Amino acid sequence: MRDLFLIGFLFSLFAMGLRRPFLFVLAYIYIDIVSPQRLTYYLLNTVPISLIAAVAAVAAWALVDDKRDSRFTARQGAILLLLLYCALTTFFGADFPVEAQEKWSWVWKALAFAVFLPLTLRTRLRIEALLLFMILSLASIVIVGGIKTIFSGGGYGELNLMVTNNTGLYEGSIISAVAISVIPVILWLMKHGTIFPPDARVRLFGAGLIFACLLIPVGTTARTGLLCIGLLAILMLRDVKRRVLYICAIGLAGVAVVPLLPSSYTKRMDTIRSYQGDESASTRLAVWKWTLDYATSNPFGGGFNAYLQNNVRYDLTKVEGSAQNASVEKQVTTDRARAYHSSYFEMLGEQGWPGLFLWLGINVAGLLRMEALRRRYRKPDDPLHWGGQLAGALQHGHLIYLLGGAFVGIAFNPFLYQMMAAQIGLDTYLARRTREGRVKPTPRRQLRTGDPTISAPSV
Repeated sequence: MRDLFLIGFLFSLFAMGLRRPFLFVLAYIYIDIVSPQRLTYYLLNTVPISLIAAVAAVAAWALVDDKRDSRFTARQGAILLLLLYCALTTFFGADFPVEAQEKWSWVWKALAFAVFLPLTLRTRLRIEALLLFMILSLASIVIVGGIKTIFSGGGYGELNLMVTNNTGLYEGSIISAVAISVIPVILWLMKHGTIFPPDARVRLFGAGLIFACLLIPVGTTARTGLLCIGLLAILMLRDVKRRVLYICAIGLAGVAVVPLLPSSYTKRMDTIRSYQGDESASTRLAVWKWTLDYATSNPFGGGFNAYLQNNVRYDLTKVEGSAQNASVEKQVTTDRARAYHSSYFEMLGEQGWPGLFLWLGINVAGLLRMEALRRRYRKPDDPLHWGGQLAGALQHGHLIYLLGGAFVGIAFNPFLYQMMAAQIGLDTYLARRTREGRVKPTPRRQLRTGDPTISAPSV
């Protein structure tokens, strides 16, 4: 039954795209986030629906879309440069050529579509439609996870998000970081959305979706999600008017929620303070140290999946007993081929220092541009005030994503580049609207003979 529903939905979306070609872009976004081919038992697993949607989106833009307002920006050029650099490290410098090409097979699509996507975002409606599709597609995963968390409590590696394959957005730490990062955009849509104008129904659904997003770190017991929630609470201080009341409300909410949390979650969060006794945290530190040493002798990186060659050694400290009668046991542990568990070390190990600095530059440039737009259109009486508010929401979501990326390897996750594309599209759209507002059209005048007060406009 689920297979028939997904097939019918995709068929309807593609059919509507014949009349509204931009829907092909949204169809690709939905497929990229939800991966419906992984949710079905037949038909969709054998059809390259992602490739079909991408080809249809590019062809529709090239053949029928209005390109007068399309602009190729410096950030798109930087993403394209990162794509070319990754191609060089994959085909000419990879330590594991076969494994590197496996990751390259989806990374180049994410980067290439990120270069293309801003060219289609020439109106507010399209920018909002992109964000709405991203959030609703993510909601199909988040709502399922939230419901299962309420009824089962979840657990590390135990929360089944519709598929048993624990990769992409279906991996616990990744979905935790991404779910929290979209909350600022959800809040913006609840206040400034035009596709679904803000009313009681929109606010109720938005509040429920935010609650589900906050439940995901609980259900997955991902420490990354807790840190992202903390950063979200801090960033929201920039927009609230009564900050003291807001801080008190956050504190009271924390006190009220802690007793309701499952024991599996609170026990895992305690390992943030005692990381020496947690194998996962100790492994991360050992792999990061190995990556720094590796980059010293390989400054241009080892290509995708270069971590497969690591061999790390770390001390695991276990404390047993009470504070008065505690015994400390140190155990030397070795491990091989451990993933980076950090976007920054992922970039450093795979693409070297040039790739890391280029990736950081792309991200920092986006954050700075969104801050500039947020300040430029901060006045409530400005007709483009909504754009400044959206820039702030995208900036906050980007910052939360980057914090989550410090503890999980999501440097090339397509969701990040879709968010960047929305930033670029918003930037170019607001710049065009501002220019149009400054250039006022010359009024038509009918010259009357003998009237000295009216003259012909100068050329």
